[in-house]
Amino acid sequence: MDYDIDDDPARIQRDVVWEWLSANAYWGRWRGRDEIEAQIAGAWRVVGVYRADTGAQIGFARAVSDGIGFAYLADVYIAEPHQGAGLGRRLLARMIDEGPGHDFRWTLFTRDAHTLYAEFGFEEPDQTAMVRRAAPAKR
Repeated sequence: MDYDIDDDPARIQRDVVWEWLSANAYWGRWRGRDEIEAQIAGAWRVVGVYRADTGAQIGFARAVSDGIGFAYLADVYIAEPHQGAGLGRRLLARMIDEGPGHDFRWTLFTRDAHTLYAEFGFEEPDQTAMVRRAAPAKR
């Protein structure tokens, strides 16, 4: 099967992204539709993965950035039926290496796919990094 990797924000299928993130994203199911819409709208960069034959979106990633030297990678996913075909690598390559932030300092939070992210230079933080944890979600 052929796939398109595209960084056109107008092509993002927000219903598909919302459906996946609200049901499958262990890292952020606390968000409502309005929050996810705001995050997509406010993103510095978004990248989607689409089936070439139908145009259906099957993957997504977004980044926030100062546009100069720092970017945060978030909401990276490939829908399960399409995993294992190298699409995560292609998605990250378009977002990180082939985009305007290829020389930035990137960060992300994840509990899985560490090996994949390491291929793009992500590593355990050093003494220059600190994190302020989020307050528990209020619902």
